Amino acid sequence: MPTPRYLGNRHWRASRLIIDCNRPPDSPTSIPEQSEFTAVPGNVGLTKSQRAERERDIFWPYHHEITRELDHRCESGKQAILIAMHSFTPVFKGIARPWHAGILYNRDPRLAQLFLALLRRESGLVVGDNEPYRVTDESDFTIPVHGEQRLLLHVGIEVRQDLIDGKIGQQQWANLLTRLLKIAQETIRAGC
Repeated sequence: MPTPRYLGNRHWRASRLIIDCNRPPDSPTSIPEQSEFTAVPGNVGLTKSQRAERERDIFWPYHHEITRELDHRCESGKQAILIAMHSFTPVFKGIARPWHAGILYNRDPRLAQLFLALLRRESGLVVGDNEPYRVTDESDFTIPVHGEQRLLLHVGIEVRQDLIDGKIGQQQWANLLTRLLKIAQETIRAGC
């Protein structure tokens, strides 16, 4: 398996199958031996040392960078809202997923519920409430650690991959999410 490369200024090029930075390192899905129906041979039979190397080289630098940025914003008196952006496959284990997007949360649904309502007002969208995934301490790391522990407003946003597999779809979703995030932020500031 190729060694992930640091590309400068906080960008890594590595598959989430090497180690999933959104899973706790001790989760069985952190370094999966199988992804859906496909075996991941490079993850089978890893030693404790090999797993620790992936944590050290990929997982922890990613989370240290998030911590550094959030600390910097706090020290500078800047507001921080955590948005965890992901995508999901249109079909999983042979079952089609009807959602165009999903809004995820755990203990604190404030921003998620606001964003869910905004997305559901958009014409033609099917939006999942904690679908196609749910945020839990066992399955997630980013929201519980960087959002909940810091008491930051936060939300997980999942977009179906076939909707963003080209530049046009990517731009459409970027525009939509940017517009709705601005509305959500204004609503929060107004205390509504």
